[in-house]
Amino acid sequence: MGYVIATANMKGGVGKTTLTVNLATCLAKNYGKKVLVLDLDTQISATLSLMSPLDFAKRRKQRLTFRYLIDDVINPDPNSKVTINDIIQTQICGLSELSLLPGDIDLYDEFVVSEMLHKQTVAFGEQNFETVWNRFERVLINNILKPVRDEYDFILLDCAPGYNLLTRSALAASDFYILPAKPEPLSVVGIQLLERRIGQLKDSHEQEAKINIKMLGIVFSMCNTNLLTGRYYKQVMHRVVEDFGVEQICKAQIPVDINVAKAVDSFMPAVLNAPQSAGSKAFLQLTQELLQKL
Repeated sequence: MGYVIATANMKGGVGKTTLTVNLATCLAKNYGKKVLVLDLDTQISATLSLMSPLDFAKRRKQRLTFRYLIDDVINPDPNSKVTINDIIQTQICGLSELSLLPGDIDLYDEFVVSEMLHKQTVAFGEQNFETVWNRFERVLINNILKPVRDEYDFILLDCAPGYNLLTRSALAASDFYILPAKPEPLSVVGIQLLERRIGQLKDSHEQEAKINIKMLGIVFSMCNTNLLTGRYYKQVMHRVVEDFGVEQICKAQIPVDINVAKAVDSFMPAVLNAPQSAGSKAFLQLTQELLQKL
């Protein structure tokens, strides 16, 4: 069985998707690992970093996005024959080892989920709705991935910012999580909030099942250590070291690099589009570091 790793931070704009797709590509291209990327953000940034909008539109029209796997859980259709293997897109960016489970701009309706779980609570005579909800969020993504979990060395889950149902379910299903951050105070607050939320998630499920997710590392991206920002950057880093310990912070840091931002225009990660750029070299160093940690 391979590793399931979530990329998460409570704050947006910290480089979660960029980290996810470049890490996945490095694992597949440079280390020959079989990797699946699952896009859990309705902004579908990971999806559009790995395939064109035209290809995505075709798959959405054919009902071949992650949304329809969630639909099948919420409103099971006995006549539906679509499986997770039908929806997974293989040979991403021409790499035989890299696959994508495309996201969707509309993944689920919170009201429909609540209504379904309320009916289950009544039907099973359960006294506590929260228990039923917790059970659902613990197994949702885990059960969807179960048929293919053993087929991949790595399954990377690109989580949305914030703390919605899918992020909680992703964390519950994962072995590890990576925390991308920018060297700025609000990004650090996002780290602290996520750590607190994960503690609460573990506590709320403790009665029924242990959630054993562990932090793999904090990755700083968009780092710019010129003379104007150097002192400020060091102050933020010092604060993170005080809160989490130096061993939790990855040595490889992703610099500000226009090539990383421009790679999105080619629907291809920077490590493929501009392999000699500073950002791409940093992603390769980070991949090696995380593999050594594992």
